[in-house]
Amino acid sequence: MFHVRASRDARPVSIADRYPFADFTFRSTNDNSVPHTHIAILGTGFSGLGMAIQLKKHGYNDFMIIERAGDIGGTWRDNTYPGCACDIPSLLYSFSFAPNPNWTRLYPQQKEIQNYLRRCARRFGILPHIRWQSELVEAVWNEDEQRWHITTTQEHFTADFFICGNGPLNEPSLPAIVGIEQFEGTIFHSSQWRHDYDLTGKRVAVIGTGASAIQFVPQIQPKVAHMTVFQRTPPWIVPRMDHPFSERQKRLFRLLPVAQRLARARIYLRNELTALGLVYRPEVMKRGMGFAQEHLARQVPDPVLRAKLTPHYAMGCKRILVSDDFYPALGKPNVELVTESIREIRAHSVVTADGREHEVDTIICGTGFHVTDAPFPQHVRGLHQQTLAEKWNASPTAYLGTTIADFPNFFLLIGPYTGLGHNSMIYMIESQINYILDCLRKMERHHAQSIEVLPEAQAAFDNEMQRRMQGTAWTSGCASWYLTSSGRNTTIWPGFTFEFRYRTRRFDWKHYSHAAHPSAVPSPSS
Repeated sequence: MFHVRASRDARPVSIADRYPFADFTFRSTNDNSVPHTHIAILGTGFSGLGMAIQLKKHGYNDFMIIERAGDIGGTWRDNTYPGCACDIPSLLYSFSFAPNPNWTRLYPQQKEIQNYLRRCARRFGILPHIRWQSELVEAVWNEDEQRWHITTTQEHFTADFFICGNGPLNEPSLPAIVGIEQFEGTIFHSSQWRHDYDLTGKRVAVIGTGASAIQFVPQIQPKVAHMTVFQRTPPWIVPRMDHPFSERQKRLFRLLPVAQRLARARIYLRNELTALGLVYRPEVMKRGMGFAQEHLARQVPDPVLRAKLTPHYAMGCKRILVSDDFYPALGKPNVELVTESIREIRAHSVVTADGREHEVDTIICGTGFHVTDAPFPQHVRGLHQQTLAEKWNASPTAYLGTTIADFPNFFLLIGPYTGLGHNSMIYMIESQINYILDCLRKMERHHAQSIEVLPEAQAAFDNEMQRRMQGTAWTSGCASWYLTSSGRNTTIWPGFTFEFRYRTRRFDWKHYSHAAHPSAVPSPSS
């Protein structure tokens, strides 16, 4: 049977075990009414936690975080596959307001990132605000009340503002292959790793060669009897050059925080230079392609295998990957790279288009996530009871990736047009958080109860993004998860990240309509 389920440690660890000093209670207005909170946040990954921390630091304490799981971390909680790590250096892949001088490596591993987020939640007092095991069922804007009615699997409550920080990489995408339901072996997605299943001596099929697969393939290769890696399109891969931080470096970061800030700035600027080739001067990417081809040539001496692994599209059109051990793993005697497309899956095998049948015991799907077609928008209703999915109509868009017309007091973190192909998403998240905070301040100053981006402002922004997207690496002709079903790239920010930071430095009140708070409206007798 076809089962995809998340695995957990052999002995479940309770929230109380992880956070013994936390108070997991949350107030309601009174026992006879629907509980109300000023701000509701969805998710406890970098986006949700970062938003909550900054709210608290700026004096906003009346907020609730909805978390569908039982622990902190978002994608860094859910993805526990062997070798799971970030492809952005740790000094940059962390909050600017919460530097960690004790990162152990240049590139942080999954568990270390999750522990960092746990520490941030404890340090800034966020834990009492979290509603655990609460999956969003529906969020509906009530025009008469000027507030959100939010239903989770645990409760129903209202909120003045709804901020979604659940991120785009949380719904696994399984391949639509004929017969996949009939497979009688073990099958799972990389983000739902079966730690209870021993791969030792198994014949394993890996579908996909994306960011997750290039990390777990080298880790499981020594264990399995045979591994067949099914590749649709080879990725561009550059050297990772990971290394541990020395005790001397960590001590320097602890004693002299400015040294860590300078190192972070240097990494940021180096990564930002990549945008020159991705957006403005595609010819610059030829140097990167040459660098990646040299890396491939060094690590794959077999010319036949090397030809299969050579991309035939512009670098940057798909996500650029970093690895030092994926290519060597594919050259091992117990590994075969198959580039023929998969025709069907049978009870104990995978059949390719050439008619060859590959006998396997296990199938691991490294096939990414639903990004442009995520199910989340179906659960959010704005004005006129229209769902976000209906509003978008399979083509997501948002003004500055943050606000959407017909959805008052609603904010997205890592929304459309905020994705990156070259730098840290934390930088983009913090930019959006600053924008939302300034919105809250301006609303208080103007005594506004609700705000909504003007449709013409959103349309103008969307047109600008699509215009700027033309001629970039992302529209050079390849198929990628950046694109919608209609071929529009509404995922990536087509420019330098510091431009996005500049444009979100202040909330631009003129691009919004607003409704005054009742207390600010003069009475007839006044």
